[in-house]
Amino acid sequence: MNRVIHPIEQESFRRLRARLDTSGFPPLTRAVVERVIHSAADLEYATDLVMDEDDLVRAHAALHAGAPVVADVEMVAAGITRRETVCRLREARSGPGLTRSAHAVRLAYEEVGPGALWVIGCAPTALEELLTLDASPALVIGLPVGFVGAAESKAALRESGLPAVSNVSEKGGSAVAAAALNALLYHPVSTEETL
Repeated sequence: MNRVIHPIEQESFRRLRARLDTSGFPPLTRAVVERVIHSAADLEYATDLVMDEDDLVRAHAALHAGAPVVADVEMVAAGITRRETVCRLREARSGPGLTRSAHAVRLAYEEVGPGALWVIGCAPTALEELLTLDASPALVIGLPVGFVGAAESKAALRESGLPAVSNVSEKGGSAVAAAALNALLYHPVSTEETL
């Protein structure tokens, strides 16, 4: 099903491209960079985001083949369009040495198992917990925001070797994390893609 793009969105992307040349990025990287910038009106994401095109190609194929999508919080889940998500934060409980967000990751992993796409835009502790699991994700979009633990958790994600979209700075958030996933959802499926 083709997505109908509203004229305001078309004009917004035209203005973005007039201010920033994204033509040198590979196709899926460009899609993610542009959609994240669009969601935050922040051109600095062009140099702040870190991802690998080959990882994105495999994740795109997995996503369009029906791999589950897990969101760390309801705000991320609400921002992901055209796809059901798993978010277990409502059932999660905090405990000694365990935040609700970390517990929600455990609960979600019990539900979806390996091969999911994880979208973390709020809690660094959710990303930290995911890194302790043997989750074998198709992709981790790790863009939590904050002054405590956000940059460090994203650095740990990059060091883990997992297929990922992250950024170097402390910025991030639910809107940009959802935007990164939506970029993969909206990008056309090539007949040459394989899992």
